[in-house]
Amino acid sequence: MSRRRSTTSYDESDVHVRPGRGSRPRSKRRPAHADARSGFVVAVDRGRYTCRLDPDGPTVTAMRARELGRKAVVVGDSVGLVGDVSGEPDTLARIVRVNERTTVLRRTADDDDPVERVIVANADQLMIVTSTTDPPPRPHLIDRCLVAAFDAGMDALLCVTKADLGGATDVAEDYVPLAVPTVATALGGAVPIGLDDVHAHLAGRLTVLVGHSGVGKSTLVNALVPGTGRAIGHVNIVTGRGRHTSTSAVALPLPGGGWVVDTPGIRSFGLAHVDPAHLIRAFADLAEATVDCPRGCTHAEGEPECALDDAVADGRLLLARVISFRRLLASREQHADD
Repeated sequence: MSRRRSTTSYDESDVHVRPGRGSRPRSKRRPAHADARSGFVVAVDRGRYTCRLDPDGPTVTAMRARELGRKAVVVGDSVGLVGDVSGEPDTLARIVRVNERTTVLRRTADDDDPVERVIVANADQLMIVTSTTDPPPRPHLIDRCLVAAFDAGMDALLCVTKADLGGATDVAEDYVPLAVPTVATALGGAVPIGLDDVHAHLAGRLTVLVGHSGVGKSTLVNALVPGTGRAIGHVNIVTGRGRHTSTSAVALPLPGGGWVVDTPGIRSFGLAHVDPAHLIRAFADLAEATVDCPRGCTHAEGEPECALDDAVADGRLLLARVISFRRLLASREQHADD
C-alpha cells in the first residue's frame, strides 16, 4: 500500500511547468549569410525586386528578407542574395543584405514635405534631360535638379534634346559658369545627331536620367539601349506638358559598359532634404573663399560682408560663377514651376 506525501512536504522542485509557445528568449544574432551572392537591383515592382547578379550572371526575382526590417531597397542598390538565384521562371530569391551606399539621390514631393523619396542609389552621374522647345526648357527645375546632384555628391550632365529645332546653345550657356558639361541631341531624323557624345559621357558609369515629361527622355533611352522599347509619350498641345510614360525607375545596361536609370517624368523637384549651408561644399573654389565669411553667412545675394563678393572684387573668382551659384542657392528657397 502506497503512502501519500503530505501536501505540506511539496516544494518548488516538485512543480514542472511545460514551456509555453514563444517562451524561449529570441536571439538577436542573425545569420551572416556568408554564401550570399552579390547582386544589383535593376527594378522594383510591388514588393518584388529584379536583380542582376554580378558581374554577368542571370537576372533573378527576389523578395526582401524580414530581417532587413523597414530598410528600403531601391534601384541601384548593391545587395546580397540567398535562396534560388538560378533566374529560372517562378523562382524567388531573398535579399538579406543591402550594402553601404556611395551616393543617394533624393527628392521630396515639395519643399515642405518632410518625407524623402530615394530615387536611386550608388549613381555616379545625374543627366538632366531638357528640350529646346515643345515643351520649352524650365531653368528653375534644372537648377533644382543640379542642387540635388551636388548635394548627393554626384556629377551632373545636361542633355538638350530636339536640338534640330534650335536654341540648344542658349540653354547650355546658363550652365557654363557652373562647369556643367552639355550634350545636344536630335533623334527625330533618319540619322541621329549627338548620340555618340552622349555615349562618351555615359560609358562605364551608372547614370540617372531625370527630366520633366515630354522632353524626349524615353526616346533617348531607346536610342541608347536598342530594343528597350520604353513607351514614348506626346506633349499636350493645350497645356504644353508631356504625359508620364515611365511609371517606375529601371536600370538598363548600355552596350559597351555602363548603366542608365530611366525615371518617371517629373514636374517638380522638392529639396526639403537639402541644407543650403552644405551646397557650397560642391564648389571647391567658392568654398575656399568663404572661410573669411562671418559666422552665419548664407552666401546668398545681398548677404552683408560675404567673402564671395570680396573674392570677385579682387579677381580671385569669376562673377558669373558666383551669380550662378547664388541662383542655385535661391532655387532651394523658391517653389519649382509646374
